Amino acid sequence: MDTASSAAAPRIVLVPGFWLGAWAWDEVAAILRERGRDVVALTLPGLEPEHPRRGEVTLEDHAAAVLDAIGDGPVVLVAHSGAAFPATIAIDRRPDAVAHAVWVDTCPVVDGQAMDASFEGDAMPIDAAWDEELEGGSMRDLTEAQLATLRERAVPEPAGAVRDAAVLRDERRLDVPQTLVATGFSGDEYRAYAEQGAGFLRGLGEQRALRTVDLPTGHWPMWSRPRELADLIDAAGR
Repeated sequence: MDTASSAAAPRIVLVPGFWLGAWAWDEVAAILRERGRDVVALTLPGLEPEHPRRGEVTLEDHAAAVLDAIGDGPVVLVAHSGAAFPATIAIDRRPDAVAHAVWVDTCPVVDGQAMDASFEGDAMPIDAAWDEELEGGSMRDLTEAQLATLRERAVPEPAGAVRDAAVLRDERRLDVPQTLVATGFSGDEYRAYAEQGAGFLRGLGEQRALRTVDLPTGHWPMWSRPRELADLIDAAGR
């Protein structure tokens, strides 16, 4: 290990997607720490297993937790799946503190975008998407043990994270260096779908410093391809 380059490398902040806590990053975080990287993995508010008032948690609460982890930076900010919402807000609020953003099978969002503005209820359990995830192939390459762990440890996603819209004001976020790790689709497919008007990819067309890297697997590469994902994160921002 090159101690000098490791010491100079930005801290890495890992933000899990819907239903997940910091535990989702355990294997990737361990690999990065073995390489001398300073790593923080987050459990966003309301994703604690015994949270008493999940329905009161907002997207702003999630963004505040990411901002707290970023501090004054510099950081490599890594967001998986639905964590793109609070991560984009955090970059918008503090673009100078983010040396590089890594989007894991997701992409930054646009101002006013929500995951599902019509969602009702206090929280969204993983059961709402489980069959669709299996049939859609997003669980590709996961072992039966990993699937069982996901099902057992998944926590209902607070409604605010699903329903609230992102409020973005600072276009400097568009110039932050970014890498999209394309797993379920290739990077070329991501861009093609964005050009065709796919709503969930609206943010892709705005970015001025984003590249794509293909890592063919399912939607959960932190478990199916942890070492390869750690390699990509480790390279970001150096």
